[in-house]
Amino acid sequence: MSPAQPEGERWPADGSLDPGLVEADRGRPLSLYVHVPFCRVRCGYCDFNTYTVGFGPGAQVGDYAPSVLAEAALASRVMSEAGLPTRRARTVFFGGGTPTMLDVDELTEILAGLRERIGIAPGAEVTLEANPDTVTRDGLAQLADAGFTRVSFGMQSAVPKILATLDRTHTPERVPLVVEWAKGAGLSTSVDLIYGTPGESLADWETSLRAALSYEPDHISAYALVVEEGTKMGAQVARGELPTPDPDDEAAKYELVDELLGEAGYAWYEISNFARASASDRASGRASTTFEHASRHNLAYWRDWDWWGFGPGAHSHVGRMRWWNVKNPGAYAGRLRAGVSPAAAGEILGEEERELERVMLGLRTAEGVELDGVPAMAMRDGIVSGLSVCQSLSGRVASLISDGFIDGVAALDGRAVLTLRGRLLADYVTRELMGY
Repeated sequence: MSPAQPEGERWPADGSLDPGLVEADRGRPLSLYVHVPFCRVRCGYCDFNTYTVGFGPGAQVGDYAPSVLAEAALASRVMSEAGLPTRRARTVFFGGGTPTMLDVDELTEILAGLRERIGIAPGAEVTLEANPDTVTRDGLAQLADAGFTRVSFGMQSAVPKILATLDRTHTPERVPLVVEWAKGAGLSTSVDLIYGTPGESLADWETSLRAALSYEPDHISAYALVVEEGTKMGAQVARGELPTPDPDDEAAKYELVDELLGEAGYAWYEISNFARASASDRASGRASTTFEHASRHNLAYWRDWDWWGFGPGAHSHVGRMRWWNVKNPGAYAGRLRAGVSPAAAGEILGEEERELERVMLGLRTAEGVELDGVPAMAMRDGIVSGLSVCQSLSGRVASLISDGFIDGVAALDGRAVLTLRGRLLADYVTRELMGY
């Protein structure tokens, strides 16, 4: 079962954006996300909007590009009509689902169409998520020639019993092979891992980490498993067939991630994402958020860039406006054929919500967030301050430092930057900084 969408408010049928809400003067860059909702098999833990069947014209493998490009034309028009300047996308990400269910020609057609209708900046990062069993050496080379710059392979685990629990059907032995093919094509490489699967021991997790490191990808993502209601795994946990993931176990596994990846020359730039330092990164001493292999698309999200999501169920945000598309691929394609926006509903964010987003998202990155203006900074023994940073490091901010959640030196420089312990409890740190 795909996830339920928020209710939201009705969105204009023509997709128009309010010029007073797009914040055209903020100069935010633009990122694009293409949701490909098709999969061979639906994994038991997955709650993404994915399907193992097609839904007719414009909503199936081999006939999906026309729908995405119709939405791209709509996006270009409504952003222009709202007074936003022409912006070529700095990042493009094909996610899913399994984007490589589409063949090379269809993926290339979509990318070329986005370049024509919206524009893609020179040097833009263009990422493709891929199942290791659905790519070929020649296909990866063709995608690189078409303008893709990065590929992210869904590895999840190197342990067969864990893959079986996750309902993953790819061949583990293929992962190092496809990573080498991608490198040979000149693509930056990433592998995605999941920890905390029911039945996964710490030794199992270490096996997966060491396997991933042996492939020497440029980037590794490590996400804690969240058992979502409505999924097959959620039902198995509810019936007692699988144990509930243990937060302490997941914390220990994250600490192992930080240790082993750090020893191998990777640095965290966002809580769940680690980039390998290149020679130029090491020589310059630059921050991990600016590493050559840090995903700029990931960072675009955490930095609150404008973001247009194409495809059924995809979410978009421009300025203070947020909206999401209808979930069903057939309904999505049908609306676009009729000249109607695929948006199902949306919301307008107020100033307090925007500030919460700024803190919550920015805090997850290694650069952290500015403390100036954060509600906790105005809370010094109940007195609203105009104090210096150093003077105002009392109350909640000082407690976060003394408890080891944020870096004290960075705080004195005016930024909240999570420690390792803080990364494990980022939501708590956010609440404290927001004064909740």
